[in-house]
Amino acid sequence: MHAETPNPTVAQDAYQQSIEKWRNKRIERLTAPEGWLSLIGLEWLQQGANKVGSAPDNHIVLQAGPAHLGVITLDKAGQVHIALTDGSGATVDGKAVREATLMDDAHVTGDASPTTVAFGTANFYVIDREGRKALRVRDSSAATRQHFLGIDYFPIDPSWRIVADWVPFNPPHDLQMGSVIGTIDIVKVPGKAVFTRDGHTYELLPYQEEPGGELFFVLADRTSGHETYGAARFLYAALSVNGKVVLDFNKAVNPPCAFTSYATCPLAPPENRLDLRITAGEKKYRGGH
Repeated sequence: MHAETPNPTVAQDAYQQSIEKWRNKRIERLTAPEGWLSLIGLEWLQQGANKVGSAPDNHIVLQAGPAHLGVITLDKAGQVHIALTDGSGATVDGKAVREATLMDDAHVTGDASPTTVAFGTANFYVIDREGRKALRVRDSSAATRQHFLGIDYFPIDPSWRIVADWVPFNPPHDLQMGSVIGTIDIVKVPGKAVFTRDGHTYELLPYQEEPGGELFFVLADRTSGHETYGAARFLYAALSVNGKVVLDFNKAVNPPCAFTSYATCPLAPPENRLDLRITAGEKKYRGGH
């Protein structure tokens, strides 16, 4: 007896379903109360005392919360301290305290989260970007979350699930990554993914957001700024197996900056700007700012 050849339609349907399932999970994360759509502020701290609250006489005017939340002090050593106003109703990591030191996202250890100050449906924590400190403010009732318009996609196309060759770099290469807020990070690139499309060869350089983590590609292509978000799209891929990396461009996503002006996303480096139309993955957000 001849072995039955697998039915391509069944395989295609299964692939279609797997991408749809993946997209649903992506939207769940994006629209979660703590997701990117809940951002309502990115407020840079000045050295010394910063009065914080929703009233216009504060140094930092929040879009939510009590008129006078408290005073945040940034000292010369980069430590951040908060003194809450009596009756503010705010908590620090869930506790009703008067004063606290705020640990930022760059200096927490292990699985710890940065110190969170919560008030009503809103909260903030401190982020550190090259030594500059800012409050990342979220509100689960933010208009961007309440009025999310959904995501538009190119049609799911299995031909954009590409098995690329993986060329490791030993030692890793340095790559300069600019960001929308004008900072430049140097990231370590463990290797490059090399693939062909329509007879042309292309290369993409990833980095890892955490040691041993997935490959993270920040890329742009001929659709960028037209059908897709101009600054970049993001693509994650599993680590190489037997010298191969799977680049599934049906999973190319918009960066948080496509949905909110309060994120600090990386820009596609020149090395990852491809002379190719990648007609797969997420399109520009209709509710873009």
